[in-house]
Amino acid sequence: MKYLKYIAAGAAAFLLAAPAMACTYDKSGDSADEHIAEILPREEDVATLQPEPAEPQPAEPQPEPAVVKPATLSYISVSSDGVNIRSGAGTGYSVRGVAEKSTLYCLSGSEGGWYKTGYRNKTGYISSKYCDIVTLEASADAQVESVIAEGVKLLGTPYVYGATRFHDGNGKLLKGFSADEFDCSSLMQYIFYKGAGKLLQVNTRTQVYQGERVPADKLRRGDLMFFTNAQRRFNTGNERIGHVGLYLGGNYILHTASDYAKIEQISAQRWSYFIEARRIIV
Repeated sequence: MKYLKYIAAGAAAFLLAAPAMACTYDKSGDSADEHIAEILPREEDVATLQPEPAEPQPAEPQPEPAVVKPATLSYISVSSDGVNIRSGAGTGYSVRGVAEKSTLYCLSGSEGGWYKTGYRNKTGYISSKYCDIVTLEASADAQVESVIAEGVKLLGTPYVYGATRFHDGNGKLLKGFSADEFDCSSLMQYIFYKGAGKLLQVNTRTQVYQGERVPADKLRRGDLMFFTNAQRRFNTGNERIGHVGLYLGGNYILHTASDYAKIEQISAQRWSYFIEARRIIV
C-alpha cells in the first residue's frame, strides 16, 4: 500500500508538468491549419522572389538592301553640224567623215581633248569641244548589247538601196556582200547575225513577221521598229512596211535611211509612220 501511494503521487506530479510540453496554439482560437498557413510565406511574397525577366536587348539594325542601279552607256552627241571625225586625236590627222548635229556616236575612250568612237568599221576621233555626253540605260541581256555594238561600229557607212544581203535569210552567205554599204533591212540582218547569231529575213516585209510583237509603250532596247513611208503609207498589209531600225532607248534609233548609218532621235514625222515593233531576242 505504501508503494501505491508513492506511485499515485508521482503520477499526479507528472500530470501537473505535462502542459509545458504540449503544442502551443495562438490564443485567437484559429485552427492549426490556419496557423501553419500564417507561418508559411504569402503567395504574393513568393511571387516577388522569382527572378526578374531579363530586359529585351535592342535588335541590331539590319542593313538596307542595296539598290542596284541599271548600267548605263555613254554616247557622244555632236553639238553642231559639220564636225570632222578624224583618224587620230588631233587636227593633224586625216578626216574620216563629217558628223551632223544631234547624232550619237559610242564613246569608247578619250585622249587629249578628243573622244574616241567607232566610224565605218574603223576608229574615229571627235573633238570634245563640239560634243555633249548622253547616257542611255544598258540592256540586261548581253546579246542585245552585242548586237548594238556591231551596229555602232558601222555608223557612217553609206546607204545603198538593195545592197547585197549578208545571207539568204537561212544562214547561207551570199556572194557580193560588202560591209561598206547597207540599206535598212540588210543592216539589221547583218548586226543580228554578227552580234547574236540570229537569222533575219532579207527585207522589211518579211522581217516584220519575226520575233514577238511588242506594243509601242513596251518598247525595249534592242527591239526592231517598223515604219511605213510617204510612198507606202496607203498600201495594205505588209506592203505598208518601208523601213526598219533598232530601238536604243531614250527615243533614239540606230538605222540607215537615205544617207548613212546613224543614231538619232525618232522624229514626230517618223513616229507618225510607225506600224509595229518586234522583239527578236526574248
